Amino acid sequence: MSTPDAVTPGRADHSTVRSLLRLWPYVRPVRTRLFSAAFVAILASCTGLVFPLVLKWMVDGPVADHDPAGIWLGSLYLLLLGIAEAVLFGLRRWLVARPLSGVEADMRADLYRHLQRLPVAFHDRWASGQLLSRGTTDLMLVRQFLAFPLTFLLVNSVTILIGVIIMLAQQWTLGLVLLAPAVPLMAVCWLFERHYSLVARRAQDQVGDLTTVVEESVLGIRIIKGFGRHRSQAHAFRELSRTLRGTELAKARLLAAILTVIVTLPELAIGAALVLGTVQVADGRLSAGTLVAFLSTALALRWPVESIGFLLAMSQEAATATERYFEVMDEKPESTGTSPVAAGKGEGGLRFHGVQFRYPDAPADTPPVLEHIDLHIRPGESMALVGATGTGKTTLTALVPRLHEVTAGRITLDGEDITAMPREELRARVAVAFEEPTLFSAGVGENVLMGAPDTAGEADLDRALAVAQADFAHALPQGTRTQVGEQGLSLSGGQRQRLALARAVVGRPGFLVLDDPLSALDVHTEAAVEAALRRVLAETTALIVAHRPSTVLLADRVALLSGGRITAVGTHHELLRSNAEYAHLMSGDEEADR
Repeated sequence: MSTPDAVTPGRADHSTVRSLLRLWPYVRPVRTRLFSAAFVAILASCTGLVFPLVLKWMVDGPVADHDPAGIWLGSLYLLLLGIAEAVLFGLRRWLVARPLSGVEADMRADLYRHLQRLPVAFHDRWASGQLLSRGTTDLMLVRQFLAFPLTFLLVNSVTILIGVIIMLAQQWTLGLVLLAPAVPLMAVCWLFERHYSLVARRAQDQVGDLTTVVEESVLGIRIIKGFGRHRSQAHAFRELSRTLRGTELAKARLLAAILTVIVTLPELAIGAALVLGTVQVADGRLSAGTLVAFLSTALALRWPVESIGFLLAMSQEAATATERYFEVMDEKPESTGTSPVAAGKGEGGLRFHGVQFRYPDAPADTPPVLEHIDLHIRPGESMALVGATGTGKTTLTALVPRLHEVTAGRITLDGEDITAMPREELRARVAVAFEEPTLFSAGVGENVLMGAPDTAGEADLDRALAVAQADFAHALPQGTRTQVGEQGLSLSGGQRQRLALARAVVGRPGFLVLDDPLSALDVHTEAAVEAALRRVLAETTALIVAHRPSTVLLADRVALLSGGRITAVGTHHELLRSNAEYAHLMSGDEEADR
C-alpha cells in the first residue's frame, strides 16, 4: 500500500543533512529564538563543567586545610551553579516551545493547501493513509527534532570539546586515555546512521499503510459487517501490525547495539583513567583535587556522549520524515493557466475539439481512454452521454472542470479554451454532480451551499433543495443545520445523491455536468426530480451521463460513446431507429427498469 512515488531509502544521493536543510524556509522566521535557545543551552551545559573545578578547589583547599568555612562557601557555589543550570535549561525550553509549534502548524497547513491543489491523478495513485501519516506522525517527528536533537547535537558537541580541553589542561596523559575510544565511536556512529535510515524509512511507510487500513475499515464498516468480513480485516490488520512491530524491533536492536558500544567504551576509558590517576596520586605526581576534578569532568561528559545514539536515531527519523513530507510537496500542482492556444470564434456552449485522453501513469504504448472526441453542446442545450460501462463517460465529464487534463485537443466554453482561464473561474462557471456523492462532516446546508457563491442565502438553498426533491432536509432534527456525519453515511444513498444534485444547481451555473445523478432514486422520486430539473436545464448548458431512458429524455440530444469515441449523435428517437448499439443499451435499461 505504500505510495508508488516513495523515494527509495539508501539511494546514492541520500543525505541526512541535505534532507534536513530543506526545513530551513520554515525555520528561518523563528531562527532568532532557536539560536538563542541553543546559546542558552550551551551556557547551561558549560555551567555543569564548572562543578568539577569547584570540587578541585574544595578538595585541594578547604578539605585539605580542614577549613569548614571554605567548605560551606564551596557548597554555596555548587548550589548557585545548580540553580543557574536549571534556570538556563528551563529558559531554553520556553524559547523553543511556541515557535516550533508554529513551524509544525505552518508545515501542516502548507501540506493541506498543497493537497487541495494537486490533480486528481495524484490522489488516485496515493493511499490516503500515507498522506495522513505525513501530515501527523511525520510532522511530529520533525518538530521533536527541531526542539531537541537539533539543539543538543550542537550543545553536546560543544560540551564535549570544552570538557576535553579542560581534562587535557588538568592532566594530558589521562585526557589521552579518555580520547582513545573516539575513533571507534565515530566509525560505529557512521555505520549506525547508514543502517538506521533504511529501517526508519521502512517503519514510517508501514505506519502509513496501517493508517490506510484503519481508515478504510472505519469508512467501510457497513460493508465489513454486512458481509461478515471482520475476521479477515482483523487478520490483515494484525499482519501489518506484526510487520511494523518487526521493523520497530529492528530499530530497537540497532539503537541497543550503538548504545552498548557508546556506553561501554567510555566506561572502560574512565576506569583506565581512574586506575592510572590513582597511581599518579599515590606517586605524588597528581593532586587528589585534580583527580577528583578530572573524573568529575569525565562523568559530566557521560550524558553528552551516551546521548549521541538516540540523538542520531531521532535525526534519522526526522530526515526520513522530511523526505516523506517533501515527496508530496514536490508534486506539481494543477497549473493555474493560461494557455496560449487561441480560442474558437463564435462557438458558444461547450465544445470538444479532437480531444484525446490517456491517464498520466498509463504506459505509453497503451491506447488512450478517449480519442478524437468532437462534440458540440450548443448554448442552452442539454446533451445526454450514453455508453456501455467502461467506455470513458465519467472520464469525459471530468475533463470539463479540469479534474484531468486532456492529452491532446482542447475544450472550449463559449469559445474560450478552458486551459486559458484560471481554474477558479472555470469551476465557478461549471458545476458538477457525481454518481458517487461525497458529503462532508458538516451541516446539510453547508454541504449544499459549497456549490454557490459566498453571497448565496437561505432562498438559494431552499430553491436547490426543491429542485433536487431534497425537502427531507427540513424535517431533520436541526433542519438544514443538521450534521450529516462523516461521508454523509447517516443518510440513505438516494438522500446523499439528491443533496449532491442540489449542490450542483444551487449556484445557477452556466454549465452543468451531471454524472448519472439519479441512479440511486426510486421511480417516483426520479420522476419528481426530473420534472424540477427540466426547468433548471432550460437555463443552462448541460452534459448528462445517462443510463436510463427516463434520464436520457431530459436531454435535447444524445451522444453515444463507444470504444473511446463518439460514434453517433442525435435525438433519443433518432438513435433508437438508426443505431443498433444505442437501441440495445436502451432496451437493456428498459428491461432492468421493468
